[in-house]
Amino acid sequence: MHKLNNLAIELNGILKDSVAYGFLSPMGQRMYFPKGIVAQSDEAKEKAKLYNATTGLATEKGEPFHLTDIFSAFRDGVFRPSQIFSYAPGGGDKELRAIWQREMIAKNPHLEGKKISMPIVTAGLTHSISLIANLFVSPEDEVVCPDLYWDNYELIFQDLIGARMKLFPFYDEKGGFNTEGMKKALYDVKGDYARIILNFPNNPTGYTPSASEAKAIVDAIVEVASSGKKVMVLSDDAYFGLFFEDDVEKESLFAYLADAHENIFAIKGDAATKEEMVWGFRIGFITYASKGFTDAHIDALQKKTLGAIRCTVSNCDRPGQSLILNAYKNGKSYLADKEHLFSVIRSRYKAVHKAVSKHKDETVLTPYSFNSGYFMGFSTNGHDAEELRKYLLEKYSIGTINIVGRTLRVAYCSVEEEGLEDLIDKVYQAAGELWS
Repeated sequence: MHKLNNLAIELNGILKDSVAYGFLSPMGQRMYFPKGIVAQSDEAKEKAKLYNATTGLATEKGEPFHLTDIFSAFRDGVFRPSQIFSYAPGGGDKELRAIWQREMIAKNPHLEGKKISMPIVTAGLTHSISLIANLFVSPEDEVVCPDLYWDNYELIFQDLIGARMKLFPFYDEKGGFNTEGMKKALYDVKGDYARIILNFPNNPTGYTPSASEAKAIVDAIVEVASSGKKVMVLSDDAYFGLFFEDDVEKESLFAYLADAHENIFAIKGDAATKEEMVWGFRIGFITYASKGFTDAHIDALQKKTLGAIRCTVSNCDRPGQSLILNAYKNGKSYLADKEHLFSVIRSRYKAVHKAVSKHKDETVLTPYSFNSGYFMGFSTNGHDAEELRKYLLEKYSIGTINIVGRTLRVAYCSVEEEGLEDLIDKVYQAAGELWS
């Protein structure tokens, strides 16, 4: 048996009386943030005023050596070389983390006054989910998830970790979120610990629960927690903010679950990726909360997460963090650009709704309810979605995505509005040619 590091033992002892402890995987039990090069270097930054001979970073006159061909691509006077070429702190730029937390609370007013961790920077939302899976999911554990989900979940939870996806139908008979199915799946999880991942706006369906549905979801999870079962809820908020209807819930479930019950371990995974339109920067965040958490519990969870980052990517993208931070603090077009994106995608959303409504009497495809995000999806009604995907690509030069063989996902975010009606018409036409 692997002998635990003393620092891991210390962190486990701190977490022993928290809801998070029972979710720790074997890796999560082993994980700690070492008092090695990174920790010692961070300490030296504060105290080594004469010479700092800690970090493997070549410097001259206090700034990193760098290629002028790279640095010259940045506008003069905006950044110092250290803001581009230096290593970022293990948990991310402290100022960026503080601003992200502030903005999170502003966007989710129900978080005001609640005890949550400072967000930790990750290498994108996929990295956030993978870290959580490694720390809190063990082989053979069941992870509850709606049956319409992002395919990377399967790769992470099943193929990387060796856990099993426990699926329930996403929609109920009225076309809304299937809260009862979710609750039953949580109750049916074997043992005293249940794990669930929820993604709103959903990929691939483009659906977000209404405010009343969101309350029902939270109430159902609290009911399961009140029965004695401990529940870890990972909110995948990749498309947060892209809400196009008035009745859609506009706060993350994390805001309601953060202090809902002592048996609920709430985790928020989000990212600058879509929220700040920096897809290629690969900057995500992890935030923890539970009604019973103390400062010591949160600190221990953060140290385990920092350890998991340290032993994989070491630290996350420094230029991207600096660029986002500069946009927050000094951007002249920051709000205008975000509003422009929202208005364009909302207009495309309305165009797709209008185009789909033309085909309401056709039965070859059934559109799923959608009200948010970047996508909409069609049920192929028992036919092979991969067959339709290939047919659209080969005959009509149209790219779509097959989801588990029974759903065709259309990303209307990446198609100009004037082409959307034609796109939807051709999807129905191709389905009719194949299956009518």
